[in-house]
Amino acid sequence: MKALSEMPREAPALAPVELDEDEGRKRGVPRWAWVVGLLVVAGLVAFWRVRASNQADAITYETTPAEARKLTAKVTATGTVAALVTVQVGSQVSGRIQELMVDYNSQVKKGQVIARIDPQLVQAALDRAKANMTASRANLQKARVNADVAKKQAERSRELRAQQFISQSELETAESAASSGQAEVTAAEGSVAQAQAALNEAEVNLKYTTIVSPTDGIVISRSVDVGQTVAASLQAPVLFTIAEDLRKMQVNTSIAEADVGKLQPGMKATFTVDAFPGETFEGVIRQIRNEAITVQNVVTYLAVIDVPNPDLKLKPGMTANVTIVTQQKDQALSVPNTALRYRPAPAPGAPAQAMAPATNGMRTLYVLRRQPEQKPQPVAVSVRTGMTDGTYTEVVEGELKAGDRVITAANSAAGATTSGPPAGGPGPGGGGRGMGGGMRRGPF
Repeated sequence: MKALSEMPREAPALAPVELDEDEGRKRGVPRWAWVVGLLVVAGLVAFWRVRASNQADAITYETTPAEARKLTAKVTATGTVAALVTVQVGSQVSGRIQELMVDYNSQVKKGQVIARIDPQLVQAALDRAKANMTASRANLQKARVNADVAKKQAERSRELRAQQFISQSELETAESAASSGQAEVTAAEGSVAQAQAALNEAEVNLKYTTIVSPTDGIVISRSVDVGQTVAASLQAPVLFTIAEDLRKMQVNTSIAEADVGKLQPGMKATFTVDAFPGETFEGVIRQIRNEAITVQNVVTYLAVIDVPNPDLKLKPGMTANVTIVTQQKDQALSVPNTALRYRPAPAPGAPAQAMAPATNGMRTLYVLRRQPEQKPQPVAVSVRTGMTDGTYTEVVEGELKAGDRVITAANSAAGATTSGPPAGGPGPGGGGRGMGGGMRRGPF
């Protein structure tokens, strides 16, 4: 170990050195340089703040030119293909199916025998009715003979009473017997009539065991097989369903109550079916029924569309996607529906501007127009609207001409977006934005 005497000693503290002003200027930074530096920093901060404020105030408009285009107003719905006339063939008598003469898709003629029910029970009922008829006629004959005897007895009693050979009571008894005999004749005649009615019913029921086609057509449904028993005690069971003519079909379409006022009988309709994708079928509205159909608070009305089917492609029960053109114009000055919904952004602290309802078809549009020696600015324009196809709306009157760029939306540099209510809100058609047709987007 080293001796304590050999360890280094602590250096003495140095006293601060004071420099005069001239020496400080020679060794340090001049005072004016600090002042200039502070001024430069303040200027840069002010510059960036002004620039950021200008960028925040810059607005980018999305516009679409107003131009003439083809507009087609349509009503779409879903329906079911059905035969023009469909007949359900049933049985009025109970029994076992003895024979079937037709099957699915069989062509039948009016009066043709298509099935038979075992007639044994009905034949037995007919024989019983005939026997009752014979007995009733015999009873009637007997009653007539008895009445004739009583009538003659009463006449003899009157003669004997006139000669005072019998008493008055005996005469009255004879007359009562004659009247009773006549009543028995009347009752027997009623029994004969009842027996005759039962006989007629049994004969008709026997005829009903032979099922015939009530019309010309094709069998589209068969509900029974040979040997099956049908019971017609409460209601007539359906054995066959016959379509009168599949070359003439109809589409039963459910039309929403909001669209039913746009339709009229005689309008043309087109539809497609899943069985033939890409193929369009045509028809004509024959009837719009007044009966309202309400399902889960949704009201619809039935429109019947007549459809020719010469190739027998369409079959009963197919689902049809129907389109009905209610109005069409080839050259209509139109604007997107989003332009009718657009409203400028409100001032800071002010409430949002609601879209005013249409009054007599008048609406408000905002058009980007260039003022003298100024940048293009939004200008409110009042127009009268006409038909709509759900995406574009016709302008029939107002200070709007072809080529004017209508505003559909606006985006600020700060990220805020100004547009109309969402699709389905107020505005004609409730359609989408429809930004086609030469949309231009850029700062102005």
